[in-house]
Amino acid sequence: MLDDQALLQALNSTPVAHGRRQDLWWDDHEVERWAREHGGLGGDEERRWLRAARDALQAVEAGTSGQPGLRRVLEGVRRVPRPSASGIEWHLEVPEERRLAVELVLAWADVKERMPGRLRPCENPECRLFLLDRSRANTARWCSMKTCGNRLKARRHQARTRETPQSE
Repeated sequence: MLDDQALLQALNSTPVAHGRRQDLWWDDHEVERWAREHGGLGGDEERRWLRAARDALQAVEAGTSGQPGLRRVLEGVRRVPRPSASGIEWHLEVPEERRLAVELVLAWADVKERMPGRLRPCENPECRLFLLDRSRANTARWCSMKTCGNRLKARRHQARTRETPQSE
């Protein structure tokens, strides 16, 4: 099963650089590297399923319709219990080329269940990154205070100072 960090890596694989969306997984080598780091086999079908799962998850988290994409990734998947020495283990029944994409969706579902409301898009409208708020107060707004947070605060400050009439 994929962890929270792998989920964020996948969700954040389409950053904005110099005002333009970049797809780090556009390059087959990059998505394949990520897949192999997380137990994948590599190959065209696995890459296609991973991109589809990532795109659907990004759409759902951004508030647009990603559910049809999630349904396609999860279609026909089963979790089957198997007894083991330590109790019950759950195994996925899924074609191997789709396994990692399904695990990505399951990692997302796990985060949503364990940490409701903590996975969200950065509040900077020019950013495409997501954050997993681990703060006690659950008040994080930006993927990074250093970049997005400071930029937005500086813009608000500049707007306020422009609106304030200067005394003569």
